[in-house]
Amino acid sequence: MIRLCALFLMTTVLPPAVQAAEILSVEVDHTKGNYTMTSEVWIDATIEQVYEVYRHWDYSTKFSSAIVEARDLEPDEQGRAGFYIRHKGCVLFFCRSFERQGYVEFDPNTLLFAFADPDVSDFHFSNERWQFVTRDGGTVVIYHLAMRPKFWIPPGIGPFLIKRKLKNKGGDAIDRIELIAQGIGNE
Repeated sequence: MIRLCALFLMTTVLPPAVQAAEILSVEVDHTKGNYTMTSEVWIDATIEQVYEVYRHWDYSTKFSSAIVEARDLEPDEQGRAGFYIRHKGCVLFFCRSFERQGYVEFDPNTLLFAFADPDVSDFHFSNERWQFVTRDGGTVVIYHLAMRPKFWIPPGIGPFLIKRKLKNKGGDAIDRIELIAQGIGNE
């Protein structure tokens, strides 16, 4: 009887949990120490809302468990907005904390670029591009990363484990991005 009441409540009274955000594709490649990643995700929010989440680095710690510190920085001498991110991640038993700091270029609600400065980052280069496209009542974010870390990543199994982690943890992150985005403009 208790099971029937619980089942009744779950199916008629409580709304079903809906996870609208969706990873459409993820590709990770590794060649001679250089990594590239391309992904495409769909988020149930307007392009303006989604762009705001990505544009402000301060939000990063709210959606990614790998980012332990993030903030917007003052513009550099050329007037470009700055960013700082400190990550912590593990691949098998290999754990590492690493930093990226650099500048941002953007075309509002369309494109966002982030370039790490190798003098103050743990990367020889780390260049990111996000493209925002309205599709099917939501927003598609097309992401491209090209990087060469200054630290060692286990070859062979490293790229496989990074891709698996991005796919497994990426779904959680885009669900959180979606919740944050849906709250923007609704405060």
